Amino acid sequence: MKAVWNNEVIAESNDTIVIENNHYFPKDSVKSEFLTESATHTICPWKGVASYYTVEIDGQKNIDAAWYYPDPKPAATNITNYIAFWKGVKITE
Repeated sequence: MKAVWNNEVIAESNDTIVIENNHYFPKDSVKSEFLTESATHTICPWKGVASYYTVEIDGQKNIDAAWYYPDPKPAATNITNYIAFWKGVKITE
């Protein structure tokens, strides 16, 4: 699977985990040079507190377009060190 935004592959892996129709990519498959930590946090009742990244490519920013769970609840420990995308980031095979 690939995560693509602004004609750039942000992440690529054969080992994504699909939860609620979102592909979670292993952190080491994501090009960290395109990510900047965000101050945004949200809460999922069963996964825990999500943290976000802004994706930036060629001077264009996609704010909070990636998220992850730094310390997921027990039901979601399988996505520790995984990152998911939305807000126009295309997930393709």
